[in-house]
Amino acid sequence: MNKLTPSPASALLLHSCCAPCTTFVYQELLKENLVVYSLFYNPNIQPQEEYERRRKTMEEYAGKVGLNVIFAENDVCLQPNDCESCCRVRFTKTAQIAQEKEFEYFSTTLLISPYQNHELLKKIGHDTAAKYGVKFFYRDFRSGFRESQKTAKAMGLYRQKYCGCQN
Repeated sequence: MNKLTPSPASALLLHSCCAPCTTFVYQELLKENLVVYSLFYNPNIQPQEEYERRRKTMEEYAGKVGLNVIFAENDVCLQPNDCESCCRVRFTKTAQIAQEKEFEYFSTTLLISPYQNHELLKKIGHDTAAKYGVKFFYRDFRSGFRESQKTAKAMGLYRQKYCGCQN
């Protein structure tokens, strides 16, 4: 396993697909002694009203827990149900911003989903890391999926029923 052991106060930029998935991942990353910032960049979320609802929920959650969030404009139109391209686009944006702002690591809340292909996520993460010179922080957070949903419900956060693609 490619387990990275960060030095104290290492900074990580966490791509956040949504607030509910961020709840568990964020808390786990804090246990790793990381300084965590979030990036909300999700051009896959359709329709626009759904995107706005998820963005507002992310703002609400971040305010409650003191998480700093970067909201990037959705500048890419993605094809529905093309998970690999979607992940590449989102990981690339995350790594670019991480490099620009001098984060040591980047990661994603997609790693909590039992519906995601972790081998594909790891490959895309490591490929992107090599291209941008920022380390990809991989952890299998799937064991916290149900807990994240319970936390989101207890916090009154909007919990969507689909990943974001139109289909």
